[in-house]
Order: sequence, then C-alpha cells, then structure tokens
Amino acid sequence: MRKLVGIFAMGIAALIITGCSSSAGAQSRHKVRKLEYNSAYNYEVSTIAVGVDGTKLVKVWGRGKKAEDAQRNAIKEGVACALFHGFPAGSNGSAAPTPAIIKDPTAADKHSEYFEKFFAPGGQYLQYVNRSTDGASADRVKEKGGYKVGVTLSIAYDELRKEMERQGIAKSLNSGF
Repeated sequence: MRKLVGIFAMGIAALIITGCSSSAGAQSRHKVRKLEYNSAYNYEVSTIAVGVDGTKLVKVWGRGKKAEDAQRNAIKEGVACALFHGFPAGSNGSAAPTPAIIKDPTAADKHSEYFEKFFAPGGQYLQYVNRSTDGASADRVKEKGGYKVGVTLSIAYDELRKEMERQGIAKSLNSGF
C-alpha cells in the first residue's frame, strides 16, 4: 500500500511539473510583450515628493531585455501612469495620492492615433519628464530574460494635464464651474 501511495504521489507531481513546464514553454515561444501605454496592469511606481511647481517626483520600475531598454520603458511608464492611473500616496505621508489626468477609461482607445504618436520613440511624452538619476546599480536587477531598473523621475504633471486638456482628451478642472 505504501508503495502504491508513493507511485501515485510521483505521478501527480509529474503531471504538475509537466503542466507548469508546458505553460512556461508556451510563454517562451511568444515574443516579449510590447510595452503598451494603456496597459491595464499595475505599474511599479512610488511617490517620493510633490514639487511646488506642479511636478511629481516618483520612482518607476521598468523592464527590458537590456538595462537601457528597461530605463526607457520606466520613463514611458511614468508618464503613462500619470495619464491613466495616477500615483499612489507617498510613503511616510510625503505626498497624497495623485489622481489620473484622464478619467475616461476608454480615452486611450478613442484617441489611439494621438497616443501612438505621443508615446513613439522620441515622442512628445519626453517633454513632460526629467530623469533625476541614471539608475544606480542598487536599482538595477538582473532577471531571467532581461533587467528590471528603477528610475527616479520628475514628471511635469500640471503641464501634462494642460496638454491633455488642450487636446480635448482630459476635461478641464474648471469645466464644472
């Protein structure tokens, strides 16, 4: 009986391992997911401080095959987070949560042509962000298939909001009065 239970347990373990490996194999056969500015996944971002000039100082983590790709992705994700998700409250009460600039969840689809151009390599989004650090070695983690890099960014939140209002994508804060 003991031998039968052992064989049964090994069979179940083999099925579980086979199921996991085939799932992982399927993922590795597909290309790495292209960074999408309107992605529904949660960004890895933390608020450090809020500037008096309408800027937000945040730390954003990006991923990429190369460390440089991860840094570029973190910069793009920081701006996309300001637009579509907002920023969390700062640790130790350093800042209140910041709401998303664009409240309409379908805005990314409605204005997809604009955002494709806005977030293109070298696109307009770069006008609203400054890198505060270059991703020190402590903020660079080697992962399977690439790197995860943390970048501290200063995002011109108020200017970005004004641009989205000019484009008619975000509603003006004064439109309710």
